[in-house]
Amino acid sequence: MKIRILKLTPEFLTGLLQGKSTTLSLPLPNDTEILDIKMDLFTRQISMVVRSESFEEVAETMPIPELSFSKAAKTNVASKPVATIKPQIIPPPEPKSNVAKLPQPQPSRMASKMENEFSPEQRKLLSFTVKEDCVVVKPVMFLKAEWDDINEVARSLGGKWVKGDIISYWEIPLQ
Repeated sequence: MKIRILKLTPEFLTGLLQGKSTTLSLPLPNDTEILDIKMDLFTRQISMVVRSESFEEVAETMPIPELSFSKAAKTNVASKPVATIKPQIIPPPEPKSNVAKLPQPQPSRMASKMENEFSPEQRKLLSFTVKEDCVVVKPVMFLKAEWDDINEVARSLGGKWVKGDIISYWEIPLQ
């Protein structure tokens, strides 16, 4: 997965949207896409899930790495305070298990057959993984008009749309 989570305060985001004196200078790649935005009212934090081909690949079994931003000293430039934002990549915690890691299961023939039911253009927009007794089909980018066609193919294979907090996907049972 080439996604990261950006965490911001509501006040900081509001200042950006209102064009106030706060400027955001993030070294994010040009191909960065926002996949999801969520606000946690208890911690007063906004989480933005972003994706870029430039991000380092992270295994799906690991938590999504966070990009947190800490304000550096404010400086006055032409009577306007400017906050410098420096990204810090927080590595995901290592799994705490003494059990030897098992090799990833190889996709079965049925999973490959399911993948071939999608058109080549649709396969470019999706990732396929085998999980227990089903194939998980996740969009790798925001689907616009393509979603209906992909959903129709997934449903014809017996699949269902699973709505997640951050990332939603289709589950297609292995038959």
